[in-house]
Amino acid sequence: MHQIPRIFTLKGVVQPYAWGGSDFIPQLIGQPADHAVPAAEYWLGAHPSAPAQAQIPGGPVALVDLIQQDPVGLVGETVWSRFGELPYLFKVLDVNDMLSIQVHPTKAEAEKGFDAEEAAGVPRHAPHRNYKDRNHKPEVMVALSEFWLLHGFKKAAAIEETLLSIIEFNVFLPLYRKEGLAAFYQLLMEMDQTDVNSLLMPLVKREIRRKQNGELDPHQPGWWVAKWYEKTGLTDQIDRGIFSIYLFNIVKVEPGEAVFQKAGIPHAYLQGQNMELMANSDNVLRGGLTPKHVDVPELMKHTLFEDTIPQVMKGQPLREGETLYPCPVPDFGLSRIVLDGSMSYVAQAHSLEIFMVIEGGVVINQSLVAKKGEAFAVLVGEDYQLTASGKATLYKAFVPQ
Repeated sequence: MHQIPRIFTLKGVVQPYAWGGSDFIPQLIGQPADHAVPAAEYWLGAHPSAPAQAQIPGGPVALVDLIQQDPVGLVGETVWSRFGELPYLFKVLDVNDMLSIQVHPTKAEAEKGFDAEEAAGVPRHAPHRNYKDRNHKPEVMVALSEFWLLHGFKKAAAIEETLLSIIEFNVFLPLYRKEGLAAFYQLLMEMDQTDVNSLLMPLVKREIRRKQNGELDPHQPGWWVAKWYEKTGLTDQIDRGIFSIYLFNIVKVEPGEAVFQKAGIPHAYLQGQNMELMANSDNVLRGGLTPKHVDVPELMKHTLFEDTIPQVMKGQPLREGETLYPCPVPDFGLSRIVLDGSMSYVAQAHSLEIFMVIEGGVVINQSLVAKKGEAFAVLVGEDYQLTASGKATLYKAFVPQ
């Protein structure tokens, strides 16, 4: 067995989810685009379902398998004893079409859900399986372009205004005022499909017409409703996920800004490109706007029915050239490093760290070169220096001390 180098390049895995774009990720990583197959996500981690490949002497090795050869030597004794794995999953996303309305479970609920599905004999890769692992999935995203997302329920006054201003929703106002948000949302998500169709069809047709006439912009829910049906075509079965677009906050994030999403916050990405970092999990509970498995009762069980004021992070200066995006979880940390050719970045890895180069190129320890679209890993305890001849931008994933 070859000795594992302390710094090595990584090749990620492209995920062809239906909502992805065709060009951004292939252009970034230097692969030809296949417009018949979307390139939605580029995974850089050790999740067993799609591990990155470590480029080491003797040939590529899946990062999850490499870590098993020497867990403490690769990720560190503290990380391994606490998590038993590399506890994060690093991604590049290209969101061309709206993602599903979704919620992520807490750690305790993920463990219960996973164990229950295991006991029931549900295959791990079955399309109707909710829990792919026993982990929670908090996540943070940093925009690489102008980015739009739905994030949490609007304030109560804003929801009431929505119910008043949209004629199709007037009927729900007494229920909302009397029973509150959870009971109201449950009614919408469990409503008979024929009632969903009769209620939403006139609204959807009106929003499509308004968007075509230039009367809407992306700050308005109707713009996204119309965009969804521009893609799918208007059918006689209206997706009940449309309700959520009107009830959730629409958030615009500029390049370099970030949003953290904790367990229970309902959300959906709408459009744009980002770096995303999350706990090492693929657990998603979906409530609509997707061809994938939708489980409304499970979604409802884990949703936080509370006002959410979106917090868009600018990031905190950590040292010269580095901006930290603080996240209130022990599983992961994320920072952006910008080099301008006149400085170097010197550090020691306190966990296994993964870097993704988004712009320019860097030299690591005056020996290994990583250019735009390339990724590399630095093992725990390794000292390293990053230099660049011009401007270079990298994102770093790590486990906080």
